[in-house]
Amino acid sequence: MPSNSSGHIVILGTGGTIAGTAAAAADNVGYQAGQLGVAQLVAAVPALAAHALEARQLAQVDSKDMSHALWQQLAAAVAEELAREDVQAVVVTHGTDTLEETAWFLHRVLAATKPVVLTAAMRPASALMPDGPQNLLDAVTVAATPGTRGVLCVLAGRVLGPEDVRKVHGYRVDAFAADEAGPVALVQEGQVRALRAWPQADPGEAAALQVAMQRPVAQWPRVDIVTSHAGCDGALVPALVALGSRGLVAEGTGNGTLHAALEVALRVAQAQGVAVWRASRCWAGGVVGQPEGALPSAGVLTPAKARVELMLQLMLRA
Repeated sequence: MPSNSSGHIVILGTGGTIAGTAAAAADNVGYQAGQLGVAQLVAAVPALAAHALEARQLAQVDSKDMSHALWQQLAAAVAEELAREDVQAVVVTHGTDTLEETAWFLHRVLAATKPVVLTAAMRPASALMPDGPQNLLDAVTVAATPGTRGVLCVLAGRVLGPEDVRKVHGYRVDAFAADEAGPVALVQEGQVRALRAWPQADPGEAAALQVAMQRPVAQWPRVDIVTSHAGCDGALVPALVALGSRGLVAEGTGNGTLHAALEVALRVAQAQGVAVWRASRCWAGGVVGQPEGALPSAGVLTPAKARVELMLQLMLRA
């Protein structure tokens, strides 16, 4: 996929709060996601008229209900648009709840050299002060800026990378952060201020994953998350294995530490051929180091992203 140059920016709508509406403008929580079409979102931002845009409605979902089938459809749609010579970038409007998972998935399966910019909103479009219009304008600004590349998330003036982005607040408009790495760039008064290198993925693995993910989603390897906590007995592990889990991500405490009972159950599953990774339930820091004999680490990935990554790794082994 060549780097971005002059051309159209395609906006793919998938629903989310950014397209949500409530009965009252003062209601920022009692809304229905995915009520407005992406063309309506674009029309509501007059400044976007300065750009050559195409809007395409791909889905209308609350991102808490994001599915593997929609990921498969979205990845194919983005790849199709990026392959067009007259398209310089793709923007995806998305819900906030699973945005970080979709960003990591697209980063790994596309290895895009043109910009693929995900944006969202914490307030519905019907709010007294919606954040969606500014986020959409900022996303298009990033997509249109020469030199930008890869999968990026643009929210509240920050450009966040797919590895680092995470939702850290359930209500505020500045709900996203980027671990200790910080933003990749900032959007300031219509200008993009780059702070570090744009994200890059392995194109060879991406090509192999694009082939692997063509199989029906019912054949994608099942990967589940189990949480370590006080009083944990590990009983969920054999139940998930019985349901067909081929991989388990343990959401550990602190630096990926696990309740002794959970670790015993996970090691039994591992001996049965189930892939097991440790992640941390702390929002920052990930898992540092690999003590001798410890279960494999997911590194800096959050448990949710680690689940996606382990699923992709298992796809490559199939």
